[in-house]
Amino acid sequence: MNPAPPLLLVRLIDVLLRWRLPILVGSALLSILAVYPASRVKFNQSIESMFAHDDQHLIDYLASKKCFGGDELVGVAYRDPDLFGPLGLERVRALAGELSQIRGVQADNTQSLVSNLDQLDRLNDQLAKLVKLAKLARLFGVKSNPLPSPEEIRKQALDLIRGVVVGEDDQTTAVVVRLMPDDQSPVPRAETIAAIHAVAEKYQARSGLAMHVAGEPVQIYDMFRYVQEDGIVLGWASTSLLIAVILVLFRKLRWVVLPILIVQATLLWTKAILVLSGVQLTMVSSVLESLVTIMGVATVMHMSLVYCELRRDLDRVAALHRTLVLLASDIFWVCATTAAGFAAELSSHVYPIRSFGVIMTLGSMLVLVAIAAILPGAVLLGRQTADPDVSAADKHLGRWLGVLGDWIEKYPWRLLAVCLVVSVVSLVGMLFLRVETEFNHNFRRSSPIVQAIDFLEQNMGGAGTWEVNFPGPETLTEEYLDQVRDFAARLRELRTGAADEPPALTKVTAISDGIDLVPRQILNLRLSLEQRQELLAKVQPEFASILYNPAERRMRIFLRALEQQPAERKEALIWKVEELARQEFPAADPAYSARASGMFVLMTFIVESMLGDQWTCFLWGAVGIVGMMTIAYRSLRIGLIALLPNLLPIVLVIGAMGWLGLPINIGTAMISAVSMGLTVDASIFYISSFLRMQKAGMNFSEALRATQHEIGRALIYSNAALVLGFLVLTLSHFIPLVYFGFLVSVAILGGLAGNLVLLPLLLRATQRRSVS
Repeated sequence: MNPAPPLLLVRLIDVLLRWRLPILVGSALLSILAVYPASRVKFNQSIESMFAHDDQHLIDYLASKKCFGGDELVGVAYRDPDLFGPLGLERVRALAGELSQIRGVQADNTQSLVSNLDQLDRLNDQLAKLVKLAKLARLFGVKSNPLPSPEEIRKQALDLIRGVVVGEDDQTTAVVVRLMPDDQSPVPRAETIAAIHAVAEKYQARSGLAMHVAGEPVQIYDMFRYVQEDGIVLGWASTSLLIAVILVLFRKLRWVVLPILIVQATLLWTKAILVLSGVQLTMVSSVLESLVTIMGVATVMHMSLVYCELRRDLDRVAALHRTLVLLASDIFWVCATTAAGFAAELSSHVYPIRSFGVIMTLGSMLVLVAIAAILPGAVLLGRQTADPDVSAADKHLGRWLGVLGDWIEKYPWRLLAVCLVVSVVSLVGMLFLRVETEFNHNFRRSSPIVQAIDFLEQNMGGAGTWEVNFPGPETLTEEYLDQVRDFAARLRELRTGAADEPPALTKVTAISDGIDLVPRQILNLRLSLEQRQELLAKVQPEFASILYNPAERRMRIFLRALEQQPAERKEALIWKVEELARQEFPAADPAYSARASGMFVLMTFIVESMLGDQWTCFLWGAVGIVGMMTIAYRSLRIGLIALLPNLLPIVLVIGAMGWLGLPINIGTAMISAVSMGLTVDASIFYISSFLRMQKAGMNFSEALRATQHEIGRALIYSNAALVLGFLVLTLSHFIPLVYFGFLVSVAILGGLAGNLVLLPLLLRATQRRSVS
């Protein structure tokens, strides 16, 4: 930075100090006005938003949704020893009726054992009429083929619904409801799922039977719920711990309240602007409060240390004026560089990541506005002084920082070698990285959703529901139906592993299964396919419509698979089913070829979607940081030096994931962006302080010791509090947040080491005789 501050900056600081009280009051009024819109910020909880608009899996899912309607199914499953008794059937009927009344549920599409038995009774009634005709025909000597008995039809019908609404043991059952599409539902999806949970809990208390609520929408709901709840906990934890550190360090209540005011004002303004601009919070942006807290508290802590030193010789106004003159440029470049790093996420094609970039870019710059508007008036408010008392700072810490400075002076190449070895070891760890695609691994084993999935896997044949859709005719024919029947049989025998393993698909439901419930021949006449379809439609109107769309000439088969299986096998199964369908039902136009789709498929590839362009975002972020630092210090050398300490924590984190066997999941996919946002401000403060010391006449050793003492204390205290704050996330039910909390803590420690060890080493190794 220039030794003499720009005249425009000095004039701006003069204005902020002269009008500090009106500006402070205006900021308070603006914050009050922002409360209402900020409270209405929306949280996007759709799984579709987590894929790029051109992602093929999303395209296939939306195409199926448009063609056949949404298949967002939620089941309430339980075991009842008296399931087929009068009391058991009445319990199923009552539960199905109450679930159907929940807002956001398609009441006409609720599937249960009772509804299917009712449909079976209607089918038997229709067939009974045909039996009477058959008996009458015999009296006149007309030869007729025997009709299947009601018992045979019942067994065939139960086989059709087995694994869907009744288990193999004839004691386990599930009531399955279909959720309305988000854009048609009168209430948010979260409210509908919460109501389903409430009904299940009521019936569990009433009957004494353990009720399990499961389904892909529930997994998505629980994921967002845990992220939202734990994001709030993280915000409060990090804020509380930082406040405790500031109170212990400075012993003045004003310097505890001041960063809280700045952070909360920034958050209110940010959320209000998001509401007005239509931008929604997402799972990724749940760390907004923590990152803004880090920026606001770290900046205020750094300013307070400089202000305290100046107060020894200057009055309050003069000391604050001098502090702002010294640090205003640093604070601006901290906010601008952080914003540039996060703005790189705007290049992503995935909405949550792009939204995160918008939110953090906006929040980073609003921190600057909040500091300028609130800090002068709050520091100088009242006549009594409230100077921070840094005499309470740990003397041992200062001594340790001095020792570290001596080591950097005496053993620079040895320390650089240690940093290099750590980096190489971490880079090797990247070779062992793997992506987590088993969605239930995102939750603790003790969580209700995992227990529900376990129940379905053990008693209902699996919790993963999906489909394969393929070209169909404009009108069904016997030949095409035979082809579908044969293909369904092949799917039932499909194996992705050894030949002696059980079939990979636990349930296959095709349109032929429903049509085959109706006998092919009555009396001496063979029923046409159209007549059998009409008879099926009388007893189960929606069966054919959810599997076959003649207008779009599209057919699909419902599939069920185990959710709890190795990720590689799950992906292999999806590709194999799709490949077999394309062989059996080829399409002239590749756009209309067979596709595997459904939420099961989306959740399998969700992490790969979020990782798709993260390296591009990371490179743009690095370019942004180097560019901003080069402009700030008018030196490409300094810009490149500043980047390396911010790369170290990313290398440490990713390497640690590989060595510890931690998979890349939804939570860890954003580690690189968050890590750079956490550490870049410390690099700017360190470099600025070091250059300022040198320009004041100190040699390298003196400038290094002074910078280590001035910056090092604030970094260690704030980073220790942040590590504890992020470790709170290890208590979460959502495993990606557990990993996120642990790995961000590693990143923070890596950033601390990078800025207190690697950064001064690089400055020493590359310093010039004259510092520009």
